[in-house]
Amino acid sequence: MRLGQNFLTDPNLLDAIVRESETRPEDVVLEVGAGEGVLTERLADVARHVHSVEIDKGLAEALDEIVARRNVTLHWGDAMKVDLAAFDPAPTVMVANLPYSVATPLILRTEETLPDLRSWTVMVQREIADRLRAAPGSRTYGSPTAILGQSAHVSMLRPVSAAVFKPRPRVASAVLRIERTGPPADAATRALIRGAFAHRRKSLARSLEIARPGRLAAAREALAAMGLPADARAESLSPEEFGELSRRIGE
Repeated sequence: MRLGQNFLTDPNLLDAIVRESETRPEDVVLEVGAGEGVLTERLADVARHVHSVEIDKGLAEALDEIVARRNVTLHWGDAMKVDLAAFDPAPTVMVANLPYSVATPLILRTEETLPDLRSWTVMVQREIADRLRAAPGSRTYGSPTAILGQSAHVSMLRPVSAAVFKPRPRVASAVLRIERTGPPADAATRALIRGAFAHRRKSLARSLEIARPGRLAAAREALAAMGLPADARAESLSPEEFGELSRRIGE
């Protein structure tokens, strides 16, 4: 294991991930976490091009044969810092066994900065999979769910046993499928959602007031115009309602 990574070892699961990603011959794939290249190789067999991001240069020797392929570009660095929007050709799908420590912010980053991505087929921690597809009103529903819900539909393809990794992780995993349904939310809507969830024990309007003083009255008026209680909590609003709330407050 390098840098705390857990590598997929089950060839049947690797093949299933590629198949379920519905990658087309004309697609450009973004993979984060090349690891030992077992998924990269399979993606290169079916895609026009693969951009693979890997932070651990200790894996260079294991990846030599993969990066020698003409349709694979290996980018060394932290995927949360690398300029993904500068990749040429531009990625159209993301398929990856994501580093669990940055899975949620990385999904949100690519959803916002790579508008040409039409889908994500990613291995994540089961807890993250449950959170990103949580329904409004549930304990796990939060700002990442509401932000992602502005532009995408999230579903879980399958739970994954820890036995298919080396070394074996201590957490459960799942393959998550995300389908783009529209353009990314604008900066104001994203900020509003984050502010609304910043103080979950308070009403949505109060939480927004703490995040940016002067919005209490506007938030309550917008909620009332939407037929919602003035003291509604953030977790009670659907992604669509957050979009409408942002438009009303902006107006």
